[in-house]
Amino acid sequence: MAVQVPLWHHYLQAIRSRQASRVQDFQRAEDVLLTLLERVHALDARFLVDYSHHLEAFQFALRSSEDPLDMQVLLQVDANALQIEELGATEPGDGPLLCRLGIPREATGLEPWMAEDVFSACSEGNAKCCGYIMPSKVLHVLKDLLVAAMVHCKHHSLIAPGSLSAASLQEEQLHLSLLVSSSWRKIHFNIVPVLRRKCVVPGLDGARFTHGFPEGTLKRTVSHGVDLVPTSAQHWRVCSSYLLTRLLGEVGTLQGHRLDSLCLLDRVNHEHWRDGSREPGLTFDHLKTVLLWACSLFPEPEDWAELQGSVYRVLVVLLCCLATRTLPHFLHAGDDLLQGSSLDLGTIYRHVEGFACQPEAALCIHATHLGHSPPPRVGHGVRALLQLPASDPAYWATAYFDVLLDKFQVFTIQDKDRVTAMQSIFRKTKSLGSSDS
Repeated sequence: MAVQVPLWHHYLQAIRSRQASRVQDFQRAEDVLLTLLERVHALDARFLVDYSHHLEAFQFALRSSEDPLDMQVLLQVDANALQIEELGATEPGDGPLLCRLGIPREATGLEPWMAEDVFSACSEGNAKCCGYIMPSKVLHVLKDLLVAAMVHCKHHSLIAPGSLSAASLQEEQLHLSLLVSSSWRKIHFNIVPVLRRKCVVPGLDGARFTHGFPEGTLKRTVSHGVDLVPTSAQHWRVCSSYLLTRLLGEVGTLQGHRLDSLCLLDRVNHEHWRDGSREPGLTFDHLKTVLLWACSLFPEPEDWAELQGSVYRVLVVLLCCLATRTLPHFLHAGDDLLQGSSLDLGTIYRHVEGFACQPEAALCIHATHLGHSPPPRVGHGVRALLQLPASDPAYWATAYFDVLLDKFQVFTIQDKDRVTAMQSIFRKTKSLGSSDS
């Protein structure tokens, strides 16, 4: 096992060597977009410029994939003054999963949002609202403003020639798609209108989320509220991507290889599991959610002290999610991030399991770096063990994942209580694990 350690760190060093240039590329592209959005705001004060994107640059540097990035455009409207009609809320306190943004009949100060270009009057005589702010109309107005801003910025030489093209500005159902040239790289942004609302964050109702994070981290993070973003022509939905990015930033303040594990797996996902992003597959956001769960399930610093073991802590959670075809949202565990996706989860599982069993080939930067590969760490029968949480959620616990780490030969914890808990779970699953022990 000792000969593999330099290989893991060599691969990580190659990833880190690109991060500074990626930050610079993002910042150049962000400058172009902010210049554009400043002009949008000058044309229409209903749309604000959000300058707080330092975490997005930090997150972009962690990625190898070139999936689109969200650029939020905040709406200048008091969310508390609106009548937010919730649709499909699951339980009290969950907040709106889907909603409509209504303007109360007696409301004052909301006149800019009652203009015909973003507003649709209500035909119901006894309704509390006189009408609704329509996502489809907001997106159409924002697209026209962006085109006008491009013309202005190019005419006044506020942006570099060739950095933006109106041809790349496509109006999708939920966002506006825009390509920005930065150095030699083209960065794909999804421009998303957002209403930020102070409210209870869906699902943040248990102490289990606090494990693995500094005290008070989650409360501080969710105090910023949640975002409402378009989900159809008429409806908005709760989006907590901003909160998850803030949590990832908190993870970055901790010692250990948590973020290194995310970087490494995202690179493997990009180059090997998705063939350079030419094939559909897991996104950085999927892997980010898996890491947050791993941080909660493995809260001790010693779990993240060694690179290879840290990667496997994320891997065992990911494998379990793929085997059960369920990836719970970190802040709202009732939501499944894999539900409704068109991904071939069986193929993805085989890619991830193959890497977990014999990672050496995927960690090769150059053919000369790969020596003799050791035998597979575990037989394919481990999949039956990975599916246990689907039948009993009680298995979604540290002791169960410790069993998986032991199966992959990377369980090195010396804490007696934790070893005892792991052994107890293992005895319950011994019949399933005997075929590949």
